[in-house]
Amino acid sequence: MSFASDRSRWSDVYLAAAARGVSACGDFLAATALALALQQAGAGGVAVSGLLLAAALPLAVLAPVTGRIADRVDSRKLLIGVGAGQAAVCTALAFTGNRLLVIALVAVLASGLAVTQPTLAALLPAMVRRDDLARASGINQTAGLVGTLIAPALAGVLVGQFGARVPLLLDAVSYLSLVAAGLLIRTRRCPAARPTAAPGRWRLRDDRLVAVMVGAIAAVVAGVGAINVIEVFFIRETLGASTTMFGLISATWTAGMLTGALLFGRLGRRWTHSGRLVRLCLVLAGATCAVVLAGAAVWHALVLVPLWLLGGVCIGGINVFTSVVMAERVPAAARGRAFAAMGAAIQGAGMVGYVVGGPLVDHFAPRPLVAAAGIAGLAAVAVCLPVVHRAGREIGPLPQVRHRHPLPAGDSVGS
Repeated sequence: MSFASDRSRWSDVYLAAAARGVSACGDFLAATALALALQQAGAGGVAVSGLLLAAALPLAVLAPVTGRIADRVDSRKLLIGVGAGQAAVCTALAFTGNRLLVIALVAVLASGLAVTQPTLAALLPAMVRRDDLARASGINQTAGLVGTLIAPALAGVLVGQFGARVPLLLDAVSYLSLVAAGLLIRTRRCPAARPTAAPGRWRLRDDRLVAVMVGAIAAVVAGVGAINVIEVFFIRETLGASTTMFGLISATWTAGMLTGALLFGRLGRRWTHSGRLVRLCLVLAGATCAVVLAGAAVWHALVLVPLWLLGGVCIGGINVFTSVVMAERVPAAARGRAFAAMGAAIQGAGMVGYVVGGPLVDHFAPRPLVAAAGIAGLAAVAVCLPVVHRAGREIGPLPQVRHRHPLPAGDSVGS
């Protein structure tokens, strides 16, 4: 599956992780700030869900295009160009007051993310040997989670003191980390440098295990995804928490993901069977939904802290295991498309929650809606578990991509 052939380039791993951490902090800082600003301005669930849809729709709709871009264009050029463009768009967003224009600019930012996400994800396996992939994935996940851990609490404080403009300007600066990563990372995916090479025709359904994994995770996200809209109203209105408390509680979920990434990043090296990793992903998804269901019964916002921490640990494990399975099972020349396809499926499933959650919040109390989201997620797990178990037992050989011209081993080009 074309990993680094000689030794792992840990300097590149840490540079990519740092870029992900800084940009993720900016992303979540802006998203939390805008959601809080809308809620404070009296906007209802439809407005908040519209904002979330704008941030998710491009990742789902543009995946066939952005995945091919990630596989066909020099990764260095993509990171530099898209990072600079996102910084400019976010600067404009900081000085925009029109609600519809804000949502449109958020969609433009997400379009850039739809390119950089598969680009960075496809680079990681080219930086390390197979035995180091789980550790490298854990480091990468950890960096992103440290950024998202800081962002909600920082957004709560900044919005309360300065409004939404300061967090958005900080987000604009954070995108420059992608430019720096493009300049400094030595590992490159550069298909254009090989004129006789074709990226190959790869489709998600070419590998049944990968297709089942992506479908199962997407189904669970579709069931529980409404919690992303409901959470703001549940914590702020039902439980009476301040904006700062909301940010701190949101950060505990990310702290759990950080713990899970570190924990499962180490354990993942011992578990090498892809079928077993996929089954573990679904078990962890079920535990996450159970945590959401338990959260509906809390009587004080602080009681959510241990629950959200546990849920985050489960999500951290899912992120590590899915990355390992994708890198192991998908041919190197198609990884950009593969990660884009997985992102599109999960984002598309999440949009189901946004579409359903917004109108429901305007007509029903948040507490029963939190419980309903947890139950829906558990139901999806129950339906998918037999399919995942069967696919894991029937695991077949790794698929081969059909090329018009042979590809040389490896997909990384040194600077």
